[in-house]
Amino acid sequence: MNRDDLVRLRRARDRMDREYAEPLDVTALARTALMSPGHFQRSFRAAFGETPYGYLMTRRTERAKALLRRGDLTVTEVCMAVGCTSLGSFSSRFTELVGETPSAYRARSHEESAAIPACVARRLTRPTRHRIRTTEPDERPAEPSEAS
Repeated sequence: MNRDDLVRLRRARDRMDREYAEPLDVTALARTALMSPGHFQRSFRAAFGETPYGYLMTRRTERAKALLRRGDLTVTEVCMAVGCTSLGSFSSRFTELVGETPSAYRARSHEESAAIPACVARRLTRPTRHRIRTTEPDERPAEPSEAS
């Protein structure tokens, strides 16, 4: 991938970071990157390791977590505030990325993270996929290394 393509892809990614609560679709983001929608999706995934939709939903989930920690908005209000239009889809994606439902996340205490500097908290609370892994009966999961 050439430097000009990366610059244009970063421009689209920056737009997602700024306008996460706006209705963004692949066609509009591809126009920002001056690419066709198909080429944009393939290039974005190659450059950043995830699809544009996946990246946008991660941004929305990060913001939703912050709003839910505040505790003054309902889950539905948070869903709409971060640009999602379907509560069911928002809840499913949030649960996939965070590992618990938005309601459960909102209900538990977040005092332990209150003393963490914001720059560190953003890195530690960045959503990642929580998928259930299955192993064959004779396979053992790998032991975590002491370095992690």
